[in-house]
Amino acid sequence: MAHDATHDHHDDHHGAPKNFFVRWCMSTNHKDIGTLYLVFSLLMFFIGGSFAMVIRAELFKPGLQLVQPYFFNEMTTMHALVMIFGAVMPAFVGLGNWMIPLMIGAPDMALPRMNNLSFWILPFAFALLLSTLFLPGGGPAGGWTMYPPLSLQGDSVAYLVFAVHLMGISSIMGAINIIATILNMRAPGMDLLKMPVFVWSWLITAFLLIAVMPVLAGAVTMLLTDKYFGTSFFNAAGGGDPVLFQHIFWFFGHPEVYIMILPAFGLVSEIIPTFARKPIFGYKAMVFAIASIAFLSFIVWAHHMFAVGLPLGGEIFFMYATMLIAVPTGVKVFNWVSTMWGGSMTFETPMLFAIAFVILFTIGGFSGLMLALAPADFQYHDTYFVVAHFHYVLVTGAIFAIIAATYYWLPKWTGHMYSETWGKIHFWNSVIWVNVLFFPQHFLGLAGMPRRIPDYNVAFANFNMISSIGGFLFGASQLIFVGVVLHCVFFSKKKAPDRVWEGAKGLEWTVPSPAPYHTFELPPVIHDDELAHGHIED
Repeated sequence: MAHDATHDHHDDHHGAPKNFFVRWCMSTNHKDIGTLYLVFSLLMFFIGGSFAMVIRAELFKPGLQLVQPYFFNEMTTMHALVMIFGAVMPAFVGLGNWMIPLMIGAPDMALPRMNNLSFWILPFAFALLLSTLFLPGGGPAGGWTMYPPLSLQGDSVAYLVFAVHLMGISSIMGAINIIATILNMRAPGMDLLKMPVFVWSWLITAFLLIAVMPVLAGAVTMLLTDKYFGTSFFNAAGGGDPVLFQHIFWFFGHPEVYIMILPAFGLVSEIIPTFARKPIFGYKAMVFAIASIAFLSFIVWAHHMFAVGLPLGGEIFFMYATMLIAVPTGVKVFNWVSTMWGGSMTFETPMLFAIAFVILFTIGGFSGLMLALAPADFQYHDTYFVVAHFHYVLVTGAIFAIIAATYYWLPKWTGHMYSETWGKIHFWNSVIWVNVLFFPQHFLGLAGMPRRIPDYNVAFANFNMISSIGGFLFGASQLIFVGVVLHCVFFSKKKAPDRVWEGAKGLEWTVPSPAPYHTFELPPVIHDDELAHGHIED
């Protein structure tokens, strides 16, 4: 139903600059910038993962084995900052850059030069952040939440604050670009209620980013002035309030956790219909659910703070508001399962990761509901139960969705098929070891083991050993993923057809494989008689 307006091309990157430096450093092409984001994200994933390996090695058995307590806390802090701002968010921006113009029939992103700048800020931000590990007094060790007074120790505060500002600028620029592209550059016939769910999820996420990144910037700037300019925003001795920082931080921090999962909802909503060979069940409900979750994410921030002594009315409000988020989230899980129900399903690697996402993300959702209960949270707070909860949401949620999307679109990007056998080996290793890694942490938390502590009671030894073994093997399993991607890009002999997956209906599947350097010379005209909610019918 969509007229493919790409010109015949013999060279898959016809029109691409031949000079390597010009192409990759000065690129304004959405596909190249998307690739840069994805490669950067993969690099950060392994750097952040190596910090996690230090944590799990130290916790392998009781006692202090390998590192000093301060360095252990540096590792927990850096692991979180690198994974959140360096791995998960840039991966989503990379997927958005690559796919949104293809999915809406746009020739490129709306603001291509800003696109280039928003990427190139990131390597400098992370060079600054990681360099703090080599400062004489050590890097930040106050957790990713940067709570004062812990985060004001040492001389790394200025580096950390400047790095966070740079990441925030990059995120805001990327979000503005995505909004401008989606609202202004859709192909004729692609109205809002025909956009793919992934495009919707990114549009909503982009508004969240613009709303909350300045809040984080304000919080860390106040930290900076407390440290170097004699203010007392968070210093009780000077009339300030450390809990004020928590309110400001979590007003950013709770929408932030949805920024890291909403695009994953969109990705899974593209993959499941393809392999079930059915349109997504309840398209409008899916879009409204994403919008509802985004709205509710702004009124639940203090559920991270039940233990600070909130007034009873505040605790009850935040408890019920948090439980309310389970409703639209449940709608999404129901709709994914309903999409699969009665479908002609096949189980290629992207579908396996998408199904694992639905099951394991739901476990993370249920443990989140347990944490939403204020009286119960007094027991769970700051234990490994919380660590298990958010890793089920972010690893088996966000990261599994990113991996699923990579397998799903890699043949379209490269023109080559990846090895399905090795993809499945990667999947089964990942899904087994990630559960060995994180499931025991629920039991540790319920038994009272505190997080961010390098030593522990011998009663916790067995579960910690199991968790660490799972961690090392899960980390090693991701090397298989790198091998599969490198093989697909550089060595695969098997050419990918234009429509790689039999059930794929989106506009991106009407362009050749590999996707040409310039996709649409003229925008495709979408005849909408049978357009099934963002999925083009043949």
